[in-house]
Amino acid sequence: MMKNLILLLCFVAIVSCKDDYKRPEKISKVAITPILKDSTVSIRALEFNEEYLFYGASDHIGKRALNKELKLSLDDFKVSNGKQHFKNVMTYDDKPLNFRAIEIVNGTMFAVTIGNPARLYKLARKSTNPKLVYEELHENVFYDSMSFWNEQEGIAMGDPTDGCISIIITRDGGESWTKLSCDDLPKAIEGEAAFAASDTNITIVGDETWIATGGMVSRIMYSSDKGKSWEVYDTPIVQGKPTTGMYSLDFYDAKNGFAIGGDYTKPNDTLSNKIRTQDGGKTWQVLADGQSPGYRSCVQYIPNSNAQELVTVGFKGIDYSNDGGKSWEHLSDEGFYIIRFLNDSIAYAAGRGRISKLIFR
Repeated sequence: MMKNLILLLCFVAIVSCKDDYKRPEKISKVAITPILKDSTVSIRALEFNEEYLFYGASDHIGKRALNKELKLSLDDFKVSNGKQHFKNVMTYDDKPLNFRAIEIVNGTMFAVTIGNPARLYKLARKSTNPKLVYEELHENVFYDSMSFWNEQEGIAMGDPTDGCISIIITRDGGESWTKLSCDDLPKAIEGEAAFAASDTNITIVGDETWIATGGMVSRIMYSSDKGKSWEVYDTPIVQGKPTTGMYSLDFYDAKNGFAIGGDYTKPNDTLSNKIRTQDGGKTWQVLADGQSPGYRSCVQYIPNSNAQELVTVGFKGIDYSNDGGKSWEHLSDEGFYIIRFLNDSIAYAAGRGRISKLIFR
């Protein structure tokens, strides 16, 4: 009897420990598991819900089922329009469209293309026929990022086609989009644009919105009222060349934000490429100046970290901070363009030819 009781208690303890497992206070390593491979594409836009992982690629939009019990080889996910992996290729003048910004709203996918013409599609839940809901023709049109405040209201931003950053807004669930007039936006400075590096130029907290620009000038555009009015703030991040500035922006809450970038043509440069705000974007401070990491294309706060833990990715690898960005630890040389967190331990990341699941320990 006593022996059986001891065995039962041991079993309960093991199960309880497994259920209550919490990762260490400081992350020291990351396990990377490929879940999709396709060497022909580049992936810079990534979202997910309970059922699917959605992505925007250089020649299609796609979704991959997140079925924990499914055990298939990587080759199975290369099959277009299979049960577990669906690819939708859209063309213009017989050329595949390139998607670098997507958003998922209650299972409905919104995806906008780069280049001329800009085309924004709405793909309803369980539908296979995308609906064109916005089109813009201009030699300079180039949309970089998209996000939604709620089910009805969303925003996308891109490079200037006139005298301001391009901003389009929907107020009817994505059925129609309206481009804001430059009369209602801060004037762009010559050479100011943005980077379609990871679909993270826009950050939303409640009704508040922050947009990162880059290039010859790299500034923050801010709206407190879901895009109805705008202010602009300067930043100290490296700028002055077409390839410099903020490539990625994230806000933990309405006060704490972090931006990263640099110059992708000089990825090892570490001066003035990491900045933080603690007053809602009005003022910014350079952190870890002259210290790694260098150029990175995406930065994200880890959920439930009190604005202290960040992960940044780029084609030079993965880095982690547990002190709000003051110092960083290099976790991996594996390159990605974008990362999105599921919880404080698990994330999905995408890059050239692949999507992977990342577990931080």
